[in-house]
Parts: sequence; C-alpha cells; structure tokens
Amino acid sequence: MLVNKEEIIKLYKEGKIKYSEGLDSILRRVMKDVIETLYQAELTEFLGYSPYDKSNKRTKNSRNGYSSKQVRSSLGEIELNVPRDRKGEYEPLIVKKRQKDITGMEDKIISMYAKGMSCRDIQDHLNSIYGVEVSAESVSRITDSVLEKAKEWQNRPLEPIY
Repeated sequence: MLVNKEEIIKLYKEGKIKYSEGLDSILRRVMKDVIETLYQAELTEFLGYSPYDKSNKRTKNSRNGYSSKQVRSSLGEIELNVPRDRKGEYEPLIVKKRQKDITGMEDKIISMYAKGMSCRDIQDHLNSIYGVEVSAESVSRITDSVLEKAKEWQNRPLEPIY
C-alpha cells in the first residue's frame, strides 16, 4: 500500500519531514510501492492468473514468496521485495535481475503518468528506453493496477496539519 496519512503525520510530528531528506524518505516509500505493484502486475501477467484465483490457473507454475533486493535511486537506497515463481522462470521487466541502479526511473514514471500517455505510447517508450518488449494489453493491466493504488492515495482524507 502507498504511504498512508498516519505515517506522514507521524513523520511530520517527529520533525522528520522538515528537510528534503524527510521528503525523500516518503518519496522512496512511494517509489517502492509503485515498483512492487508493477512487479505484482508483471507476475500476474506472466502466470496468467491473479493471486488467490486458482480457478483460472492454467499453468503448473505459481507464486513462491519474495526475495529482497537493494537498489540505488536518485532518492537514495530502496529495498524492494521481488516476487518469485516456483519454477524460477519469471524475469522482471521494470527492474531486471542484477540491476542495482534505477536512478532516473522516478522521473520516467512520473513523466509517463503526467503526459497521459496511451498504452501504445508507454509500450513504445519502454521499448526505446529499456529494450523491453511488452504488449499493449500488459501495459494496460500494469497501469490499471498502479493507477488504482495512486487514486486511493490521492483521494485519502487530509489531516488538518496540511
């Protein structure tokens, strides 16, 4: 889940949001949530069924927990929980295996969202920047899952301190 209001209020009251480092901390958490949501959407696309939807399972492969991964970004170090599959066939696209530096990815994600890019535009963008071949349908499912969390966060009630 994206950073919730209680966490922000707690950080504000503790005086941890007064400086840019505090804001970077919140942005790191948001970035972590976005990337982990993308990971989940990618794995769902790869396996062909949603978590807990065993009735639509068309493969012998399944989810198998998470592994931890530390990456560098322009906001600082971020620890990601990367989902795994039982057969070890899942290859993440958003942050590839053994990729340790995601500097600049924040700007790319924000720019794609801000520009209101279509699924085809994002598909072309991912191919030109990362060399990743992703179908427009996959992009649609992935952006839908991220947008759901983003809308939830955007529509949260604000506390009086704001």
